[in-house]
Amino acid sequence: MLDILDGARERLARASDPVPCAVATIVSAQGSVPRPVGTSMLVGADGALHGSLSGGCVEGAVLEACREALETGRSSLRSFGFSEEDAFAVGLMCGGSLEVLIQPFAPPPPGTQSPLGTVSDPSPAAYVTRLPQESDAPPAAAPGGDDADGPRAVLLAGDGAEEVRGALTMLLPPELLEAGSAQVTAMLREARTGTLRLPAGASTIDLFVEPRIRPAHLVVCGANAFGQALVEAARPLALRITLCDHRPAFTDPTAFPGAEVVRDWPHRFLAAAAERGDLDARSMVCVLTHDPKVDVPVLATALRLDIAYVGAMGSRRSDHDRRTALREAGVDEEALSRLRSPIGLDLGAESPAEVSIAILAEILAVRAERRTVEPLRDGSGPLHARTAASG
Repeated sequence: MLDILDGARERLARASDPVPCAVATIVSAQGSVPRPVGTSMLVGADGALHGSLSGGCVEGAVLEACREALETGRSSLRSFGFSEEDAFAVGLMCGGSLEVLIQPFAPPPPGTQSPLGTVSDPSPAAYVTRLPQESDAPPAAAPGGDDADGPRAVLLAGDGAEEVRGALTMLLPPELLEAGSAQVTAMLREARTGTLRLPAGASTIDLFVEPRIRPAHLVVCGANAFGQALVEAARPLALRITLCDHRPAFTDPTAFPGAEVVRDWPHRFLAAAAERGDLDARSMVCVLTHDPKVDVPVLATALRLDIAYVGAMGSRRSDHDRRTALREAGVDEEALSRLRSPIGLDLGAESPAEVSIAILAEILAVRAERRTVEPLRDGSGPLHARTAASG
């Protein structure tokens, strides 16, 4: 939901012509599926369509479900999976299965606020939805996507225990509030998207929790053609990108659209970023400077941090000399074993654009914990290692 939240807010808040919309969100997934839990697709009453849940194989059915929700004002859960009996049935040809939440949202009456907030609101910490169940009585349509018995979703501005508890009073009965608040708070702290199932007598109450996860941080050291190509190639990956170089003449921000450009020695910037909490276990550092007086200090700093990826560009000879210098700088062998140098996968890349693809391919492989990489056609396992996310 959070990936299309701004678009939904804008449609509902149009001053002259507010537009109702429906949002389809993947709330659970089994087996091989194209997109992860939390991915959403928006359908406007004016025919607008934004986002994708599966790359095409279930979009038609989801579109019809969203149109139905716009007509009835009712939320629903829909399941999609591969059918061995009917190859032409709506489903996922990749063999997995999805459960999709369909939610309608109507423009709020004058003087009231949409359940999605306003366009000027800051980014929420999370979106929590009480999932509809078959045992629920069919609700009457209500403005803004709320069912007749009260709100079905809340936006959380923060992840504090008291803040979560206060928001969940609109979704949970008093006897489940303490347990539900504790579990939702834990999911937010762990940045874990999924469904939380709470026992409620003979049935359950299911909450879908979607935290806003800050983007992973990619730090590119080196304002040159390779740095420029890497920034450009990384832009579609929803990363926070920083380009760092100490040379003022090379760090024109307009040359690196999509990146924060920092004029500083990379090792000083990296140390300060770590101190500020701007780096975490998902962060990546790519050193593309070809200059030992820059490379060695920043790599020594990076290899002492708990981050996902550290890579450096250079020939095998320069890599040998760089590793010797790093040892002399006090970097131990365990830390050196984490250095990806020469940087990138062996794809035969030569141009800056090609090298950027090789670097990003290696980053993806490291993030997926792939020690070796081979063509998909030569493998036999599932293409996507995602499983159902649930609390």
